Amino acid sequence: FTGSIDHNTALRAKAQLKRLQLTESGLFSGTDRIHCSDESQIFAELGIQYIPPECRENQNELEFNDFSSLITNKQIQGVFHAHSTFSDGANSIEEMANACIAKNLNYLALTEHSKTSFYANGLKEERLISYFAKIDQINTKLFPFRILKGIECDILNDGQLDFNDDVLSQFDVVIASVHQNLKMSEEKATERLLKAIENPYTHILGHLTGRLLLGREGYPLNMKRIIEACAAHQVAIELNCNPHRLDLDWRWLKACKTAGVKIVLSPDAHSVFGFEDLQYGLNLAKKGFLTANDI
Repeated sequence: FTGSIDHNTALRAKAQLKRLQLTESGLFSGTDRIHCSDESQIFAELGIQYIPPECRENQNELEFNDFSSLITNKQIQGVFHAHSTFSDGANSIEEMANACIAKNLNYLALTEHSKTSFYANGLKEERLISYFAKIDQINTKLFPFRILKGIECDILNDGQLDFNDDVLSQFDVVIASVHQNLKMSEEKATERLLKAIENPYTHILGHLTGRLLLGREGYPLNMKRIIEACAAHQVAIELNCNPHRLDLDWRWLKACKTAGVKIVLSPDAHSVFGFEDLQYGLNLAKKGFLTANDI
């Protein structure tokens, strides 16, 4: 009963096929209760393998047969999408890197805001020299841990990115995100993102719909066109693990997997504590039946 109502209904239907009854009080054969010391035995009695709680959504999990292949914490090698005091983060670059090292991670893609996000202390072109130099300095100090030189580059209203190609070519990682002018029709929002996807320097689409849970609806998108374009241009889509976002919505993860679009689990960390949010995204990745090869 930890899953969705639809999942529970499907489980009870499985029980009925075996002339069993599944209730909140347990599993019964006629009036006799079948002793089960844990959940796995209930699933075994129903003739299906144990389904992890995250996957109990009636999304074909009763037919899925390899839950052991789903992504695990131990497979996470590094972090994309984090901000330091160079933009609007609370900790220095070195503090952010050391927090990753403490978690036995191998790399950190630091992705400060770009210039249009001036309210978030976004980087102008002239600040990039000191930004890159600081990363080089810390990389030397913390070797073999590696900080990737990244940017969370604003997608402007016309779909262009906030920096020109000469500047974008200097980054190891470019996350393209919408931060302003969020009130758009589906056509406008879709075309805006498609333009950004077509930019050869876009590696990842950040918090795809711009939603803030319990705070702001995401802008409407033609998700089929977005996913197809990302597949064609080899652009990954972020699953923003921040619990205020959780964007891309997990219900689209299977469509991305089918299309061959990689998912990036990103904490969008603005402090060393933000790395803890990875767990939320990991749980949702399991809902989408994602393996390490999908991420």
